[in-house]
Amino acid sequence: MRPYDPVAHALSINRRSFLTKSAYGLGSAAFAMLAAKHGFGDLHAAQFSKGALKQPHLPVKAKRVIFLCMAGGPPHLELFDNKPVLKSLHGQPFPESFTKGKQIAQLQNTVLKARGGSFEFKKWGKSGMELTDIFPHIGSVADDLCVVRSLKTEQINHDTAHAFFNTGSIIKGRPSMGSWLLYGLGSETENLPGYIVLTSAGRTGQQPISSRQWSSGVLPSKYQGIQFQSKGEAVHYIGNPEGVCQSTQRQVIDEIRRLNGQLAEETVDPEIATRVAQYEMAFKMQSSVPELLDFKSESAKTLEAYGIKEVGDGSFASNCLMARRLAERGVRMIQLYHRAWDLHGNLDNGMKMGAEDVDKATAALINDLKQRGLLDDTLILWGGEFGRTPMGQGTGRDHHIAGYSVFLAGGGIKAGTTYGATDELGYNAVQDVVDVHDLHATMLALMGIDHHRLNVKYQGLDVRLTGVAGKVVKGIMA
Repeated sequence: MRPYDPVAHALSINRRSFLTKSAYGLGSAAFAMLAAKHGFGDLHAAQFSKGALKQPHLPVKAKRVIFLCMAGGPPHLELFDNKPVLKSLHGQPFPESFTKGKQIAQLQNTVLKARGGSFEFKKWGKSGMELTDIFPHIGSVADDLCVVRSLKTEQINHDTAHAFFNTGSIIKGRPSMGSWLLYGLGSETENLPGYIVLTSAGRTGQQPISSRQWSSGVLPSKYQGIQFQSKGEAVHYIGNPEGVCQSTQRQVIDEIRRLNGQLAEETVDPEIATRVAQYEMAFKMQSSVPELLDFKSESAKTLEAYGIKEVGDGSFASNCLMARRLAERGVRMIQLYHRAWDLHGNLDNGMKMGAEDVDKATAALINDLKQRGLLDDTLILWGGEFGRTPMGQGTGRDHHIAGYSVFLAGGGIKAGTTYGATDELGYNAVQDVVDVHDLHATMLALMGIDHHRLNVKYQGLDVRLTGVAGKVVKGIMA
């Protein structure tokens, strides 16, 4: 198969090619019956190659990423960034010198009052890392964490902030970070998609998320994230329909393979390879997905460690165990979105419920990966699209972009450390400031990729995850 060339692809879109593709498209619909176990020549090989990069640019520290996205924006001042001075100002006017001329989401034209952190902090582990006391399980793995307290972002509304965090841009059509990893490195599994997404919902603060957050954008669609259902059947219609004759199916498959092979030689459309690869994957998933969902091999002790009440119940805990199973099977990018942190009001109770949802399972995932020898080459990222203001908003906090916290663990991360700092009130990142592009550049570097060199041409420009920005944050790397 010809390598993907977006310029050649664009030039191939004309009246004749449209009619040709339409004709072949009728035959391609029958490919849903595909059950061939063996490859589709070069088209099949392309799906499971090691990606666009034949050799890593940098030493490889991590082979896969698990992104635990806390959708809605968990407040750093309750969780990771203790500010005694802010507590001493609780209820008093917030100093105007911090906020004058700054972007504030929904607190314009109101009296800004300081809100101190609602919970106590304590020192955890041998490192003495200071974290909230409502995360006792995450605290117990503090020596495996690197907390970045100086992250800032550019977008103050949820959807655009998620887009920026995932794609490095608010422009629609930009590939997500998982798609970039799959494009650059390929997949390590032939039996499951290389990029899988799971979602869960807390009891409050359920900010919606869009599937564009795991889109492949301008890359071929075979690199997009595939959402598995967290509750019930992970993949719908995974079984064969009743009464399907294998010998007849085999004949159909052979003919469709031949036709699509001809079409692939005539055009430069990468979606032909995507279509073939999808049907190949669908067949393989008929056996791999039931095995993936069979938790009989998981001990009662393991289920208890994660806090799972019922396997496949749609909870964050169940999704975390699924993430470990996906990591074992070579999935390149695993994203878990937990919608529970949009806490404009009822912050104290919302925080307690959110902590109950994620604390135990997050720590169990880290411990489980560590015990199985997978943490060393699995990069875990935990955090939201932005933070929350040090000013109160009724009984909650508003969106905040000038400084907040996330943590990382695993592949190539300097464990048991904190990096960067906000000011004494937790408003601005002031020391070792990290922006989202820097975070992306560092993630790619840990995966062996120079972020300047992973790009595709689109409309005459080099498109990359970090755009024209981004620097590798060596201070968080082991």
